[in-house]
Order: sequence, then C-alpha cells, then structure tokens
Amino acid sequence: MSRLRLESAGVVVETTDGPLEVLAPTTLDLVEDRVALVGPNGSGKSTIARLLNGLVEATTGRVLLDDLDVARHGREVRRRVGFVFTDPAAQLVMPTAAEDVALSLRRTHRDKAVRRRVAEDVLAAHGLAGLGDRSVHALSGGQRQLLALAGVLATDPDVLVADEPTTLLDLANARRVGDLLLGLRQQLVLVTHDLDLAARCDRALLVDGGRVVADGAAGEVVAHYRATA
Repeated sequence: MSRLRLESAGVVVETTDGPLEVLAPTTLDLVEDRVALVGPNGSGKSTIARLLNGLVEATTGRVLLDDLDVARHGREVRRRVGFVFTDPAAQLVMPTAAEDVALSLRRTHRDKAVRRRVAEDVLAAHGLAGLGDRSVHALSGGQRQLLALAGVLATDPDVLVADEPTTLLDLANARRVGDLLLGLRQQLVLVTHDLDLAARCDRALLVDGGRVVADGAAGEVVAHYRATA
C-alpha cells in the first residue's frame, strides 16, 4: 500500500485583492485503502486531492508519495497516482472509446494491434464491452465516466484520486461508478458530496474553510458532518 503524506502543505493563491489562503498548512498521513474527503463547496477538498499528484503545487510544506517529493518527481508520481475529474470531458480526448483507452496504453504496449486488443479488454472489464468504436460523444453520461475511469486504470496506478466522480450522474450510474471505485485494488482517495458513498470508506476527512476540521472513521465523520452542516 502506498503512503501519501502532507507535511505542513498549504496553498496560497494571488488574487486581485491580495493573497488568498486556499488550504491552511495541513499535515496528513493517508494509508487507508479508502479515504473520503467531504465538506461544502469551496472548502479545499479538491485542492487536497490535486496536491496528491501535483495538479496543484504546495506553496508551503511538501507532499510525498512514499519517499518521493511530488513537486520534484511529478512525472513518476503521476504514473502511480491516477486522477479522475468530475466531468469526463476533461479527460476524453480521442474520437472513440477504444482509441481513448489505447492512448493510455502507448507506454506499455507499443504494437498498435496489441494495444487495440488490450483496450477492448479494458473496456469489457468496466462494463463497456462492444463500445470500442462508439464515439465518446454518443456515450451516456455514466458510460463516459466509466470510460474516463477505464482510461486511468489502464495505466495500472497504485492510487486513484477521484474528484466528485458521481456528481453529474443519475442515481443508477452514480451507484454503478461508486461500486466500481470501492471495489478497486488501488488505494482510493475520493472527493464526494455523496455522503452514503463516503460512509462506505475506511476513513473520512471533513474539510471546511481550507482546514481539516474532522478526521476519523468514515461513518463517524459523515454523521458529524450531517449533524453540523
């Protein structure tokens, strides 16, 4: 199991009104299989998530994956820490489903025909069998999110960070994606407003005002959030 650590990691951004602290210096040790980040919009949840693979850089402190400093070893870290966005449109860049997954396989499968076969296998493993030639624009919202997940998981990361992956989905597809995420072999860090899904994790962090204000067993933190929101 990978070990993700924030050591007094904070984020300050410059605005027209001066410096804005998005995340106060935060120290965390994330070793559980399933970690949920919950809290109101704009609280800093996504900032923490993006720090974990270098999409956002800490302006104070540092972020580590095992012994790798994320700021110094960004390329290696991003191979090991996959990231799934709320809107799959941010990730789906190829015309068809198979081509999009195949793009993720270029480093590990140099032969184009082999890459296509592996891409079809990946699609089938994620409930998208037979859709390899389907335009990504012709897929349903749930299928597009599954495709985005498939493309990231095809690279076989050690950790998957998912930033509100069910927010744009209907109930049935949200459950489908949530079940897939919780069944992964990878360590999962999940930003979510779905408190039922968060409660199924091992640990939850409640983030508010750029600070972690509660941290513990997922069910307890979710119950606290429900009671105080």
